[in-house]
Amino acid sequence: MSASVIDFIATEARFGARNYEPIGVVLSRGEGVWVWDTEGNRYLDCLSAYSAVSQGHCHPKILAAMVEQAHRLTLTSRAFHNDQLALFYEEIAALTGSHKVLPMNSGAEAVESAIKSVRKWGYEVKGVPDGQAEIIVCANNFHGRTLGVVGFSTDPETRGHFGPFAPGFKVIPFGDAAALAEAINPNTVAFLIEPIQGEAGVVIPPAGYFTEVRELCTANNVMLVLDEIQTGLGRTGKLLAEEHEGIEADVTLLGKALSGGFYPVSAVLSNNDVLGTLRPGQHGSTFGGNPLACAVARAAMRVLVEEGMIENAARQGARFLEGLKDIRANTIRDVRGRGLMLAVELHPEAGRARRYCEALQAKGILAKDTHEHTIRIAPPLVITGDQVDWALERFAAILTQDFS
Repeated sequence: MSASVIDFIATEARFGARNYEPIGVVLSRGEGVWVWDTEGNRYLDCLSAYSAVSQGHCHPKILAAMVEQAHRLTLTSRAFHNDQLALFYEEIAALTGSHKVLPMNSGAEAVESAIKSVRKWGYEVKGVPDGQAEIIVCANNFHGRTLGVVGFSTDPETRGHFGPFAPGFKVIPFGDAAALAEAINPNTVAFLIEPIQGEAGVVIPPAGYFTEVRELCTANNVMLVLDEIQTGLGRTGKLLAEEHEGIEADVTLLGKALSGGFYPVSAVLSNNDVLGTLRPGQHGSTFGGNPLACAVARAAMRVLVEEGMIENAARQGARFLEGLKDIRANTIRDVRGRGLMLAVELHPEAGRARRYCEALQAKGILAKDTHEHTIRIAPPLVITGDQVDWALERFAAILTQDFS
């Protein structure tokens, strides 16, 4: 590690709050699936900024849309109309089949907005007594890091010493339809869930689970809220992960890849009257729906479809998954994934996954550990078959080592 890299990292440590523990690399440039550090070393990005850079780093068409719009108009606030918001609404609704759209900035803001909206719907439409609305969530969930969200997290690191927390949430096991049926009561307004639990280690529910979930929510007039902030927009080989079981959420949350990594953009999408309960002055965001964000998001959605990235995610994800499963290593406990959302779980005795990620860095691969013993793999959706094979050679070399 050169003096300049050490200086960058030391300066971060001196001035920055230590709320992250990054891998020891300082990146300065990106293009497609590749990123370069300050010393000129090239790496295959197997994290994609937690799926935010699904369209690849610095996609030229998204960049052009951003630059063009930045020259024209960046921010008006929602006090006035702008000529990009209506077009964004129209295009995202056509792409996803949604009826109403609420634009926000970060994924966490979208989650908070959905929580507010389904509670309001519960009181004004379903008839739940005021102050008694309940939302069901899953153990090991990750819906962001706001105070409202961490209050129903089951991760002690996320919750510790941040309380008191807001009431109104009930936690059940992920992938257990019987537990959902038991948890629902007359005051239940929503079930908030990730189609695949990303931060928990790419945990995929059993087949048929979401079909049962959809039936239970419909039968009990409960809003099914799918947090597709990581899984949505092609990551799993479908536009939305819900399509793998042929269901439709009542409320869908999108973010991350909605801007291709250029700008914070998120959205709450509704197929019913949930968003219709909001009135002027009851919810908002200075930057939500700004013209720069809308122009970027429109370009990000367009290239996703026009360049066949969703189909490529399905093809290359299957190739990557098969290749990982073919690696014969005593260190590997499980390999799982859907599309280009993959994970290698190590046996505890193999040591921490971070050590393997650091070894992968030395081989030209950037991946990230999660939950101590799992390596998450989520390259941009523009990855090619040759690049997948190149990555697999390096994963095989590292996973067959023992760092315990």
